[in-house]
Amino acid sequence: MLIATPTERSIYVGRFAPSPTGELHQGSLLAAVVSYLEAKQQSGKWLVRMEDLDPPREQAGAASTILRSLEAHGLNWDGSVLFQSSRAAAYAETLHWLDQQHLTFACTCTRQRMIDLHGVYDGHCRFQPPTDQSQAAAIRLKINSNRIEYNDLYQGFQHQELQRDLGDFILRRKDGLIAYQLAVVVDDIFQGITHVVRGSDLIDSTPRQLFIFDTLKAARPTYAHVPIIVDHDGQKLSKQTFAEPLNDKHSKANLMGVLQRLKMNPPDDLAANHNDDILSWAIEHWRRDYMPNQLRFKHNGNSDRK
Repeated sequence: MLIATPTERSIYVGRFAPSPTGELHQGSLLAAVVSYLEAKQQSGKWLVRMEDLDPPREQAGAASTILRSLEAHGLNWDGSVLFQSSRAAAYAETLHWLDQQHLTFACTCTRQRMIDLHGVYDGHCRFQPPTDQSQAAAIRLKINSNRIEYNDLYQGFQHQELQRDLGDFILRRKDGLIAYQLAVVVDDIFQGITHVVRGSDLIDSTPRQLFIFDTLKAARPTYAHVPIIVDHDGQKLSKQTFAEPLNDKHSKANLMGVLQRLKMNPPDDLAANHNDDILSWAIEHWRRDYMPNQLRFKHNGNSDRK
């Protein structure tokens, strides 16, 4: 499957891919810094992609705010930012190719039916195609008893039985929006991504994405899922749980806080330097085994809005 000519894979190419649903917070900064350190320590490229595929969830101006915040923290990306909202033709081309290979089907099953099935699709519309062509339909990818295995750089060996645990999954929603799983893979191929470093809250998506890579006959990237920060109630630090947005005026303190959470023990006097110097120190001293083994670790409780 030729989606586009990918960039050269002889070098490390990583990426940070936020959704513009709000400002960055300490959890997203940690994921960004780790992906940046991994790429730069390998003398590789670090790209930024804006995953703006779901307009109802997006916040006006959030994309620009996120990019300004990355720059304020010295996290300067290589090349241009890729906006998924500009990639509709590539997603449509991929869906067309999959349809030509008889690997997709239309599905009119309701959300309630999926709830009744406990989230594991039973192939109803695959084996009994909808007869009403005017009815809104999702597009699902056919799964055939596929066991997906991979080695996560931080979380170790991972595996999933896709058909048993999930079933045929959605590539395009009923409302016409492209599903996250498809868009991410198409864009990772297009950008020549070799390593995906992201939060462990996304680890459940990886088997589906690897299946799409395999289906498209594309090289798989290496995955590394970073432990997420949780608040004092044990909830993921996120926009949905009203995490404090980063204060860009405190960028040095924010970076030092990330390095401390990563158990890198930065010297206290490093905080007096420029962000570029802090990041240069971090690149030189970063070791993958600093990453905590547990999937989650506690937020230190300090407010960024002081």
